[in-house]
Amino acid sequence: MINHNNQLKEEAKEYPPPGRIVELNDKKLHVYTEGEGDITLVFMAGHGTSNPTLDFKPLWMRMIDEYRIAVVEKSGYGWSDTSYSPRDIDTMLEETRKVLELSGEKAPYVLFPHSMSGLEALYWAKKYPDEVKAIIGLDPCTPETIDLIPEPQKIQLSFMYFISRIGLPRFMPESEVGENLPLMKSNELSEEDKNQYLAAFYKSAFTKDMLREIHYMKENADTVAKNEVPINTPMYFFISDDQEASASRWKEALSDYLSKITIGKNMQLATGHYVHYDKAEIIAEGAKAFLEDIL
Repeated sequence: MINHNNQLKEEAKEYPPPGRIVELNDKKLHVYTEGEGDITLVFMAGHGTSNPTLDFKPLWMRMIDEYRIAVVEKSGYGWSDTSYSPRDIDTMLEETRKVLELSGEKAPYVLFPHSMSGLEALYWAKKYPDEVKAIIGLDPCTPETIDLIPEPQKIQLSFMYFISRIGLPRFMPESEVGENLPLMKSNELSEEDKNQYLAAFYKSAFTKDMLREIHYMKENADTVAKNEVPINTPMYFFISDDQEASASRWKEALSDYLSKITIGKNMQLATGHYVHYDKAEIIAEGAKAFLEDIL
């Protein structure tokens, strides 16, 4: 643990935040922005993503030629501070909106939520429809998919938190690092990016904020389900074409949700849940064509 904490201090000096740090409710939150354009694409990380800025890079670097992009790192993610605030969906949404405002971004946005952030994006579109031009979902969660996600036991979560805090992941063999962090084997990131990505993993592999998000998961899904579906928000979901039985139900749930949307479209991709890793080029091309048609 002493070794881990010393290395965290050194890594914090070596890899400062590449974006802007804004202060909100006595904590510092990180937003990475790049590119120009009249519309800002907001990338929203799935649960447990230790470095959202680099996690989305294979995709956002293909969008900045035509759009401005913003990657919001929630409390406990990437370069953002951890917090003790609740992780209910209203709190998380208001923090996201305020952080964007404080960093100089202006609505309306096109949201790019991955996984669990799909709930926040759908809630945003319903609660503040004038702020959301469209949603490009990256295998996103909807209220109906939550029951398909295995809920970890409390003792399991506590153990995962413990090993991350004492720095045990630093001793993983290289083969396990590649298995847990597929982008470490990708040509989409530079060596400097990969070193930065690994440092963020050691810092934010499993934080208290991520732990609390799991406890709020079903409650947040119920909150979104109680609202009417934002049928007038155009949506394009890129869905993992996994062959497991639960994945089949996942695809069906997402397709059913889109059937309620006035302009709803999906593409199934032969890849895992992190669709924006090795299918970034396909997603970028599809998203640009979709946005060109509707904006």
